[in-house]
Amino acid sequence: MENIPQHLAVIPDGNRRWAKQHGLPVIEGHRRGIDKLRDVLEWCRNLSIPMVTLWGFSMENFDRDKDEVQLLMKLFEQKIGEINRKEVHENRIRVRVFGRRELLTPKVRERIEKFEKDTEKYSNYFVNILLAYGGRQELVDACNSILKDCREGKLQSITEEDFPRYLSTGGLPDPDLIIRTSGEQRLSGFMPWKSAYSELYFCPQLWPDFSEKDLEDAVEEYQKRKRRFGK
Repeated sequence: MENIPQHLAVIPDGNRRWAKQHGLPVIEGHRRGIDKLRDVLEWCRNLSIPMVTLWGFSMENFDRDKDEVQLLMKLFEQKIGEINRKEVHENRIRVRVFGRRELLTPKVRERIEKFEKDTEKYSNYFVNILLAYGGRQELVDACNSILKDCREGKLQSITEEDFPRYLSTGGLPDPDLIIRTSGEQRLSGFMPWKSAYSELYFCPQLWPDFSEKDLEDAVEEYQKRKRRFGK
C-alpha cells in the first residue's frame, strides 16, 4: 500500500456503550477496549504504520463515578504489566505515556516508568498513550511554562516554531490521520495544536468491535485524500 500514514492517532470511543449492549459491567467494556489495543497495533504493523497514538484516559474521565475510576486505575496497572511482554520486545516498540501522570495512582505510574525504561532504546515502532490527558489542559500547562520562562528571563517572545516544545506531546510529529470510533464526530480536545491539519475519519463501530477491515477502510480513505495543509 502506498501513501501510508506515518503517524496514526486513535480516539477509541464506545467501551461503556459496548458493555451496556452486551449486558456486562462497565469495567468489562474497558477491559475489552484495552485488549483491542494489542490487535490494532499488530494490524498497524502489518500496514507498516510506524507510529500510533491512542487516547486512553482523558482529564474529563476523572469526573466519572469514583468506583469506575478506581477500577480503571487497577485495570491500567494490570494491563500495562501484561502489555510489556514478548511482542513488544520482539518488534522493538518504544512505548511512551503523555499527560498529567501525577494524577494517576502510584502503582500505575510505577508500571509506566518501568515500561518506558524497558523500551526507551527501541525504534522500529512507536506507541504513545495519552493518560490523564486533556487538550485544553495541555495548552494551559504550556502557557504556564512559557510565563515561568518569561519571568525568569529565559524567554522574551514565543514563535509558532517554539511553542510545541512546551507541549507534553511536543516531541511527537503531527498525526497524519485521526480515527474516532463509536460514530461520534468530534475531537473532544484531542491534541489541539498538532491536529490542525490531520485528516479525520469517523468510524461507526464501538471500539471493542473495531476490526482490521475498519482500519483498512480508514487508511484507504486517507489514501484518496489530497492534503493541502491550507495551501
